Amino acid sequence: MPVIYLSHGAPPLADDRTWASELSAWSTRLPTPRNVLIVSAHWENSPITVSSTTGAPLTYDFWGFDPKYYEVTYQPPAADELAASVARNVADLGPVFQDQDRGLDHGAYVPMVEMYPDAEVPVLQVSLPTLDPRSLFDFGRKLSTLRDEGTLIVGSGFTTHNLGWFHPSEPADAPAPTPSREFDHWAAERVGAGDVDAILDWESKAPAAREAHPRSEHWAPLFVALGAGSVDGAVSGSSEIDGFWYGLSKRSWSFA
Repeated sequence: MPVIYLSHGAPPLADDRTWASELSAWSTRLPTPRNVLIVSAHWENSPITVSSTTGAPLTYDFWGFDPKYYEVTYQPPAADELAASVARNVADLGPVFQDQDRGLDHGAYVPMVEMYPDAEVPVLQVSLPTLDPRSLFDFGRKLSTLRDEGTLIVGSGFTTHNLGWFHPSEPADAPAPTPSREFDHWAAERVGAGDVDAILDWESKAPAAREAHPRSEHWAPLFVALGAGSVDGAVSGSSEIDGFWYGLSKRSWSFA
């Protein structure tokens, strides 16, 4: 299986038919996964923890939205086997815990509703144990053999994520701020070139780094995806979705 990093959007992504259709079309270009493992920007926890495999309700980890967004449901099959595989692959990092009360958060279910709407594929989340780029790259490398078992590994974040740029009263396709466009351009070039060192050293290498990501949790899932998608440390990525949504870059990549 390939590995992907996607910009997951907020709950109103479902109302943006262009972006939703881009995610749907992307899923048809991917091999059919046996299961899906997601590292979401919205779950940081150490020690490493995996989500419920017993059907816990979705985690509506957002506030102030229209009530309809709290009525969304998504109930994929249990992912017990995948949970065991994750624990086996990262055993040298310590035991993997399981939170049976934690359902998929919006960094997972929002894109999955668009990509696999029938919920026929088991989906499991694993926490971000750190935000350190190189540690997350190594974490991804430990997960990489799951690809041979038919697992689609997904890093779910946002290529730029400064909520100061997010103005819902304006059109979603309004021109993006210059720092967002500069960071997006740099990211597209560096990922396209397979420049892992520059991406992991993004804070000192990328233009407008701290404007694009005042905090790095939405960029961090990319490091896991890079590690999982690497071969002998080398990465080959292709951009699958680009453009901006309320000033934020929705660029997303696949790694063969």
